[in-house]
Amino acid sequence: MDLSTVAQFNLGQKLGQLRARAVSLGEGRSPGVLVVYGADFDVDPYAEMFFFPTDTLKLALLTVEGELLWKRDLGPGVVPGQWFCPLCAFDLDGNGVDEIWFVNNVNSAHPLGLSGYRLERLDALTGETTGQWPWPCRNHYQPLSELFRNFILGGRVHDEPVLVTAQGTYGDMFFQAWRPDMQPRWEHQVAKTDGGARGSHMAPVVDLNDDGVDELLWGERCIELDTGTELFCADRDTWAGHSDVIWPFRDDASGRYFIFTTRESGTGKTNWPRVALYDDMGRRVWGDLEYGHMDMGWVARLGEDRRHVAMAIRIGHKTCGADGRHHFNREEFVYDALTGAPVELPFEVYGTRPVDLDNDGYDELVRGIPGGDGRVIDRFGNEIGDVGGPVALIGSFCDLPGEQILSYHEDGHVRIWADGQASA
Repeated sequence: MDLSTVAQFNLGQKLGQLRARAVSLGEGRSPGVLVVYGADFDVDPYAEMFFFPTDTLKLALLTVEGELLWKRDLGPGVVPGQWFCPLCAFDLDGNGVDEIWFVNNVNSAHPLGLSGYRLERLDALTGETTGQWPWPCRNHYQPLSELFRNFILGGRVHDEPVLVTAQGTYGDMFFQAWRPDMQPRWEHQVAKTDGGARGSHMAPVVDLNDDGVDELLWGERCIELDTGTELFCADRDTWAGHSDVIWPFRDDASGRYFIFTTRESGTGKTNWPRVALYDDMGRRVWGDLEYGHMDMGWVARLGEDRRHVAMAIRIGHKTCGADGRHHFNREEFVYDALTGAPVELPFEVYGTRPVDLDNDGYDELVRGIPGGDGRVIDRFGNEIGDVGGPVALIGSFCDLPGEQILSYHEDGHVRIWADGQASA
């Protein structure tokens, strides 16, 4: 493997947080990467983790060659945290160029004043605002941690793009879908008193049943994007809690999707299972672990014949604040993803993220969560590279074979890494 930097840029300030999204800039143009960043660690709305930031949140659009197209400072009204200010790059109008969507606040004097929150649309090529709409807030009377949980997602219904905005994770949960002309398509609501699962910190959009209509996986709920109908809620009668990870993957042998989940905490009739796999109709395939706060997890192609392996981390306690996020009393669990059989790996999985750098169908792992050192290992645990710090983006976002990694560094550098020997 020849893992090396293919592009880099310095944002000119300390980086305590950075998120990134791949952006399509249209036919004939190099792909872009949107980065949102600030000097402080990500600010969480949970009161025990919230802190007052010292810096504002900024947006920048870079090409994958490292050229800066534009920068924008969101000012003191936007709290620099992913749940206050989500972002999405999505081509809703169908012109081949993604728009940039995020939650802004036009009331700079009151960062928590929801009346000033706006869904804002930017031109990806210039950074100019092309539209603003009031951000939906259907229930102001919620705890801080439930009130400021915002999402922006995109999917397709056959050939029509659909934008989805959503609010909530632990209590009341609200969903709105928008047509290309920004007219409402549908709304959906799950009340705090309704049975079944709460949300997750991941909300994948995937065509789970291959019918041409994407579905939103909201915790263990599956909501189709055409009419907002809930197709299923896995373990509805026995699980009313909140999951950390919702990870869909396709099994090569059957061609079907499966959904792996790791669960944080819950108030259902039973806390079992804490780790589970479901099929594409929401039926549980297997489950494990009777107790515990499961925090983090993934599915990766690490087994022989590219078989999927899943992992979950059980923690005793975690803290989050200006000094970062820390997990204590960790236990690791690794499974054959389809059967739930335990798997022994010759390395620690905590802090890793899967990536197929060399394009051979097997995943490598990068120690890339916030606070990670960026070391890259193969599926046998051999160290094969180092990206030097935490990772904000993994995927095929450059015109190169294999997948790429975008890392960020406290000194302001953003770097894109690729394997120069990846197979085409």
